[in-house]
Amino acid sequence: MLTFPDGFLWGVSTSAHQFEGRNSHNQWAAWEKKGRIRSGDTCRDACGWWHSSARDIELCRYLGLNAIRISVDWGRIEPREGGWNHTAIHRYRSLLNEIRAAGMRPFVTLHHFTHPIWFEERGAFLSSRAVEQFAGFAERIVGELGDLCSDFVTFNEPNVYAAFGYLFGNFPPGYRYKIRDCALVTVNLHRAHALAYERIHDLLPHATVGLATHWVEFKSATDSPSDRLLTFLYDGAFNRSSLQLLRCGSLPFPLGSIAPEAPEIMQKIDFIGLNVYNRLHVKSPWDEASRKSGGLFVPDDVPQGDPGVDLPYGEAYPDVVTNSVREFAALGVPLYIMENGVPDRTDRIRPWVLTQSIQRTHETIRQGFDVRGYFHWSIVDNFEWCEGWTLRFGLYEMDPRTQERFPRLSAEVFREIVQQNGISDEQLSRFSDPPVPSGRELTDLRR
Repeated sequence: MLTFPDGFLWGVSTSAHQFEGRNSHNQWAAWEKKGRIRSGDTCRDACGWWHSSARDIELCRYLGLNAIRISVDWGRIEPREGGWNHTAIHRYRSLLNEIRAAGMRPFVTLHHFTHPIWFEERGAFLSSRAVEQFAGFAERIVGELGDLCSDFVTFNEPNVYAAFGYLFGNFPPGYRYKIRDCALVTVNLHRAHALAYERIHDLLPHATVGLATHWVEFKSATDSPSDRLLTFLYDGAFNRSSLQLLRCGSLPFPLGSIAPEAPEIMQKIDFIGLNVYNRLHVKSPWDEASRKSGGLFVPDDVPQGDPGVDLPYGEAYPDVVTNSVREFAALGVPLYIMENGVPDRTDRIRPWVLTQSIQRTHETIRQGFDVRGYFHWSIVDNFEWCEGWTLRFGLYEMDPRTQERFPRLSAEVFREIVQQNGISDEQLSRFSDPPVPSGRELTDLRR
């Protein structure tokens, strides 16, 4: 039996746009109207949280969770600059009251990829006013919700927001190969975090303020200099941007050579959330197919979940937990595994990913790292950004047409872990080996 420390947090992560539905005031709603969702899906009611979150909060209570991460949608709260929607603020207060009544500690994310359309139209985080505007929004939210929550995540995955919006074109604003803009946006996101950090602590001195970053393992396909160099560049630019900005006030090479230094960011952090899922293999893009994917690929013979619309999602790789913790421990602040999971409609691989990732979390604690919680992504299937309803991450299956929920095996696996505050020997034995799909099964999954 692997037992976790008393007070360890067991939770799930969610986000406003992916769970609430019927939002017309943020830039992702505008992106959807332009037909930019790869699968052709629409968010519609998402998981129905804007009208009722009670059934999923009850599922969390049934699992025995003592924490949950949500987000607030800036577009709902400030649909016009300076025009505050008090009905939306009241709805978020109601949600926090539901969470607290269910015995869970809420973590509130202020920016989970979405912001108002007016903010996007004025340049978003390339604008000279963006840092102050976001800090003002953070100040308003903490003033409205600070009596119900004291743990705040300023930004979710600034590295994903910048890379997918300004390099790969998959997220709004949809730019490709804007390397300088990507670097500037990354710095400005962290400058906005640092100013929000100060404002939140001025209002709520006992608050803890962190950010959540995405860590991907990158593995060179060969020992060739070109493959190894590309792997090095991906790892530095994507994985270590937040780490180096918080430690040194500058971006790592190569982005650091084209972006300004920002020493005011240094050490403005109370905790780090690590969003960890997979490994991607890297091969220099010498042909058209590899150029389209940026040289990133997933071999067919490795454990993986369901594929996306165009590309594999990634190799399921529990060791990403260990490696990310070791790197970010350098900041000297508490760490949370704030997202972990796998897209898996039939639950064929999720129980293995869940068990093995939590086992790695336990190993890091045993080795002396200050890891204080594990949050699974997510409680139910949700609208997965540019992939629409294609990728299913829920412990519970959800039919977006009927809104019905159905438990998967992984929900009971997680419930057992949570309720015994550890992993049993039986679970470790049962889920010790990954189910590796054959080429035929992978073909079927892409249909």
